[in-house]
Amino acid sequence: MAIIEVESLHKRYGERVAVQDLSFSVEHGEIFGVVGPNGAGKTTTVECITGLRTPDGGSIRVVGRDPQRDGQEVRKRVGVQLQESQLPDRLKVWEALDLYASFYDEPADWRASLDDWGLSDLRNSPYRTLSGGQKQRLAIALALVGNPQVAVLDELTTGLDPQARRDTWRLLAAIRDRGVTILLVTHFMEEAEELCDRIAVINGGRLVALDTPAGLVSSVQAEQRVRFRPSAPLPDRLLTDLPEVTSVTTAGSQTVVTGTGSLLQAVTAVLARHQIVAADLRVEQASLDDAYVALTGRTEEK
Repeated sequence: MAIIEVESLHKRYGERVAVQDLSFSVEHGEIFGVVGPNGAGKTTTVECITGLRTPDGGSIRVVGRDPQRDGQEVRKRVGVQLQESQLPDRLKVWEALDLYASFYDEPADWRASLDDWGLSDLRNSPYRTLSGGQKQRLAIALALVGNPQVAVLDELTTGLDPQARRDTWRLLAAIRDRGVTILLVTHFMEEAEELCDRIAVINGGRLVALDTPAGLVSSVQAEQRVRFRPSAPLPDRLLTDLPEVTSVTTAGSQTVVTGTGSLLQAVTAVLARHQIVAADLRVEQASLDDAYVALTGRTEEK
């Protein structure tokens, strides 16, 4: 059952079209990713879904309701962590959680949220003293303190160190397992591949692909790379003559062969015929990063 339905969404700012004829649905209980370059329309789409912006065309239903007409009912059921948020400088961490919990009929235990999001030692800290990563963790905790049916998280782990990011992934997977549907906007392809059941790729305000992470990877003709150190001199032509090979490069003692199809088997067969041993052999398969670049023509910062 779809818990979010977006149909032919259109939004413009003056002469600039931010979102054009965008349609997708999010099923109950899934983590649904939205990725795309800066300016692709991701945040505008999220703001329309949560009722923060009014669409110029199309329709949106969230938990069966229109975010514009039934905004109060939608806000009771949807938790939101925006890309940028701000609280009063002097408001303490525990006060923010207690305040937000008071907005809901059946909130989560905000004291448990302090532990879940690594904020226990900061409970009495004023908001102005928090680091960027600490503010991000608080924003996530506030989005979830109302026990929402849907959590909309925009750039969830920006500002978090790698360990905190992975801890957050673990907690989100547990939240999804409790039946909460998560709409996740992210620039981190590793995050999308790790967490998301399906991913929508948006570019230029339009939906260019929608599939599982594995489905997106398999849908593009992404190349493979075989890296190794040959035990003897290896003329490039021995490999470039192979139909599976598109390029051969050498960096120091390492050879990198790029190609498609049965690349590994073709390369190792040539090496065996010439009695060359491939030391430190490593195969790099196509990834979600490769699919993203193929679909949008852009790379994302790590």
